[in-house]
Amino acid sequence: MRRTSVAMTVAIEEALVQRLVRDDGQEDICLATYRPSTGLSRFSALIRAVVPPEPGDRLVHGNATVTADYILRGAEAAQEDKCGLVLLHSHPGASHWQTMSAPDRACEASYANLVREVTGLPLVGMTLATGDRSWSARHWDVGVGRAVHCTHSTNVRVIGGKFAVTWNDAVQPPPQPSTRQTRTVSAWGDRTQADLVRRRVLVVGAGSVGLDVFVRLAASGLCHLTVMDFDIVETHNLDRLIGAERRDARLRRPKVHVALREARKAATAARCNIKVSDRSICELEGLRLALDHDLIFSCVDRPWPRAVLNSLAYSDLIPVIDGGIAIDTFSGGEMRNATWRSHVVRPGRPCMSCNRQLDLGLVAPERQGLLDDPAYIQHAGESFRPINPNVAPLSVNVVASILAQYVSFSVAPAGFGDPGPLQYALSTHHLECREDSASPHCTTEVAEGVGDHRVCLTGLHKDAERTRQFTGAVGASVRLLRLIDDRIEGVTTWLNLLGD
Repeated sequence: MRRTSVAMTVAIEEALVQRLVRDDGQEDICLATYRPSTGLSRFSALIRAVVPPEPGDRLVHGNATVTADYILRGAEAAQEDKCGLVLLHSHPGASHWQTMSAPDRACEASYANLVREVTGLPLVGMTLATGDRSWSARHWDVGVGRAVHCTHSTNVRVIGGKFAVTWNDAVQPPPQPSTRQTRTVSAWGDRTQADLVRRRVLVVGAGSVGLDVFVRLAASGLCHLTVMDFDIVETHNLDRLIGAERRDARLRRPKVHVALREARKAATAARCNIKVSDRSICELEGLRLALDHDLIFSCVDRPWPRAVLNSLAYSDLIPVIDGGIAIDTFSGGEMRNATWRSHVVRPGRPCMSCNRQLDLGLVAPERQGLLDDPAYIQHAGESFRPINPNVAPLSVNVVASILAQYVSFSVAPAGFGDPGPLQYALSTHHLECREDSASPHCTTEVAEGVGDHRVCLTGLHKDAERTRQFTGAVGASVRLLRLIDDRIEGVTTWLNLLGD
């Protein structure tokens, strides 16, 4: 069954709360528009704008009743903007995810067919529990006529200084914490742990940073984790890829398989659903997989995948936590400085291009394969800086900075959420909170919540295709060796557990 979800920025949420929360304590109703964001297995409604009621559009009498004229006017406004329609109402004083009363169900069902006929998209119904500002949602996307039914959403996501998620416990029950998570839960409590572990999190890049991030997320108890990378382990990776072994390089093992192996060892959830993908985020299938997730870690060092993730954070309202390291050396080879950065890419913050973490001018050359062409690099001269080296003792600092951003954004210790872009200089041991601002001509941030109407940055990724072809051509003998190695590893793990 396809999952459904709703996402909005905190600015949109504030506008809706102002419409739905009344001083007299009565229910109220309003409409909004949404754009669809369609992943491989999830359909998300991204709320775009409020359609305010006019006098006579709804009747408030303790409960609230919406008029057909208001629904029709809202549906026509949504259709003009290539959007769907959201019907929202409030439950004063209530808390947590709300079930539907018979009158609520009858009201939404009575307008579902009309809205779909006008807009071409399902009606989305939402309820605000004003007691704790929790949201619930359903998509009227099943059946027609009197047989129309709704799919209840898995969650509702609000993106601001803190990433606030309301969960539908009936669809996605909170897992019971295990004894292996006692110290983790003690850091932020049962309710926060129940939120964090249910999120679907994607790590893009399984290199030195991505592998470590992935393993630590598994150790903290997350139940739904995916790692995406098309690359394989090679000998020159072993000084940074902690967890990879010489046999992985000999067997040309995909990096995601190493990440899977290490994450399974570290996982503390009773049921941890760990998935791997050999796609590139630059490919359409990779992008659609990313759209199934609530949060993404960007652990890549190339401009094209970063540009795709940068765009996705705004167009599809999926926060991206990004970081990287740059090591400068003197001409003689001695280290001059090392700088690492981390930031949350989301509406309300400058995009990666505006905070100078991404050079969009390098995207086109990378798509053409020129960034690995010595002739192009020589001709580019000082205008092009090749990918910087990295070392294991310093990559762990990038991991720590990225995960600190994740905790601040998700937990908001002492009420402080996303701290903004952070930069640390090793030579002076100076931590700077950067004050970057959005460019007035930024085309990424203005595409907020456009979903499936996003500018397409994906395409044929030749490196990914070439690597997958090589992996498929290594022959039955190498695949058999990998299988035997995996079986030995599995038996060893089982014996270790039995010994414990």
